[in-house]
Amino acid sequence: MKKVLAMVLAGGRGERLYPLTRDRAKPAVPFGAIYRIIDFTLSNCLNSDIRRIYVLTQYKSTSLHRHIQFGWNILSTPLGEFVEVIPAQQRLDEHWYQGTADALFQNIYTLQEERPDLVLLLSGDHIYKMDYREMIAHHMEKEADLTVAAIRMDRRLSESFGVMEVDGDGQITGFQEKPEEPKTIPGDPEGILASMGVYIFSTETLVRRLVEDARSESNHDFGKDILPSMIGKDRLFAFDFRRADRGGTGYWRDVGTIEAYYEASMDLISVTPQLNLYDPAWPIFTYQLPHPPAKTVWIEKGRVGTALNSIISHGCIISGGHVKTSLLSPNVRVHSFAEIEDSILLEGVDIGRHSKIRRTIIDKDVRIPEEMKIGYDLDEDAKRFTVTESGIVVVPKWIRL
Repeated sequence: MKKVLAMVLAGGRGERLYPLTRDRAKPAVPFGAIYRIIDFTLSNCLNSDIRRIYVLTQYKSTSLHRHIQFGWNILSTPLGEFVEVIPAQQRLDEHWYQGTADALFQNIYTLQEERPDLVLLLSGDHIYKMDYREMIAHHMEKEADLTVAAIRMDRRLSESFGVMEVDGDGQITGFQEKPEEPKTIPGDPEGILASMGVYIFSTETLVRRLVEDARSESNHDFGKDILPSMIGKDRLFAFDFRRADRGGTGYWRDVGTIEAYYEASMDLISVTPQLNLYDPAWPIFTYQLPHPPAKTVWIEKGRVGTALNSIISHGCIISGGHVKTSLLSPNVRVHSFAEIEDSILLEGVDIGRHSKIRRTIIDKDVRIPEEMKIGYDLDEDAKRFTVTESGIVVVPKWIRL
């Protein structure tokens, strides 16, 4: 779709995901054992035949830049296809991006150079599978200036989302940004129509609105400023996500907290997960080093390498240890008599003999010494690690134990 240009906002700090975001931007956080969060948005683009993609970055972006540089150089440059990273340029001012709208405004020259008919504006930190072509067709059919992807959410979550009101034709008539008392869906008093942060703009409208917003005193944010200012003046329509959901389950997650990240990860190892990573018709692309296959070793009394109800990545060796209901990223080593349960081990983690790990997220390249227990005494764990209210322990990367 050469007439469509995708702009992916990937500069978020992800403060609620700390310490996983201590050294990386939220879109670069590993997810699903072998992926990064941004891989899902970028894969949606490729599977939707959108092959001109800019990724706007800002905070702690080194690992994200590296991942895209090595993992997303799969398009044909001679054919005008690309996934290109644009760090904060400070072209128009000396400040960093002041909001989502300001991030686009500071790169408005890119829109002028590319001259697309439509701009697909995306967030790089959500997990979902969506065929954007369906939404684009809806946008064109309605002759819209802006189309917003919408999903039903429980009204109790309204303070985390932009909430829309629509008429019978799907035209947006009202918008509240993270309201305490939201407008509910007619006939559904417990449901709200939430914005997914997926927008399709007609380019002319987007440029005009960005220029107007830059001249005004505002938060320079799409949800707080741009979208509300367009109601009643431009043609705004909501698009039902279910019409383009390639998973067929309505799955869309903002894994913006440790609890949400953990729950979404654990769902992947269920018998029938809501997010199917094994669909050949909608592959999730990523960058993987050429690690050898995973293996389990030792079969003797009390010393058997096993993995049950788990995702085990390439390069992992379960050497006489036991792994249950867990996700292991590449190159993880679990030594003899160690027990891993309900946990997420990121790349390069090494678990010593007789150690016991439960309900714990361990970041990259951490070496757990022999006979250590994590997740069994939360008061003791809290002295060294991050422990959430629900009892999930997070061990930051490179820590020495």
